[in-house]
Amino acid sequence: MPELTPQLSLLLQSAALWSQLIKRADSQLSVHGISFTEFSILHCLSQAPLQQLSRIELANGVGLSASGVTRLLAPLEKIHLVEKAQVARDARVSLVKLSTVGAQIYQDARQTLGYCAEQFAAPLTPRQQEQLADLLARLA
Repeated sequence: MPELTPQLSLLLQSAALWSQLIKRADSQLSVHGISFTEFSILHCLSQAPLQQLSRIELANGVGLSASGVTRLLAPLEKIHLVEKAQVARDARVSLVKLSTVGAQIYQDARQTLGYCAEQFAAPLTPRQQEQLADLLARLA
């Protein structure tokens, strides 16, 4: 069987690392009652003007399909982390807005995830962390 190319090896290692990171993040975020994907939604909304976006904008921001985001939003609405908002000029447009409770959960979860990120990056020097971030940005 032929050896893996460096590129294929990089792809497989990256996928395995990503999977481990998500599992670790999900575990850490479980104390806040959310997953990493849900954290990503809250983060995207927290960065948006007026902390609200259309479902399509939100889907683009977190890298999911619009239907995937819709499925994720239902439980977040149920536990009052996000809420629906209307556009005054166009009643057909529905926005997703970060609720007050959601903003607080996001801030708490952000601290938890920050600690998780520090643990992840600890084996690297600050310079190596910068270099890795630059290299990953070039691949994105």
